[in-house]
Amino acid sequence: MENTEHPHAAPVGDHPGAHAPGQQHPLGIYFKIWGLLFVLSTASYLVDYFHFQGLLRWSLIVVFMLLKAGLIVSVFMHMLWERLALVYAILLPPLLLFVLLGIGALEADYTFLTRGAFFAPATAQPAAH
Repeated sequence: MENTEHPHAAPVGDHPGAHAPGQQHPLGIYFKIWGLLFVLSTASYLVDYFHFQGLLRWSLIVVFMLLKAGLIVSVFMHMLWERLALVYAILLPPLLLFVLLGIGALEADYTFLTRGAFFAPATAQPAAH
């Protein structure tokens, strides 16, 4: 059974979130995301303006950076409307890479501290004259 009444309608059996080939998304969503990116960029600038220091500064910068990157990938690169398998194929490898880098960093820190404990020079005894 063909859908001849509406040439741009989604085929029967597709889920409602899928878009038909050639379908345009409303421009309003792009303007809203652009505004949200502007707000997040302003917030990351304010982190420096208010002179946050230490772990709070870097955690805020990384959180704002990841939020902006996620918005750009999901909306402007159209990952929000892609199939789940494609999303997994693109997003899962970098996530696993970050996990493996984190594990490597923890092991490197452990190795560095262990070497310091075992290979540190012994405290020198005062020489008798």
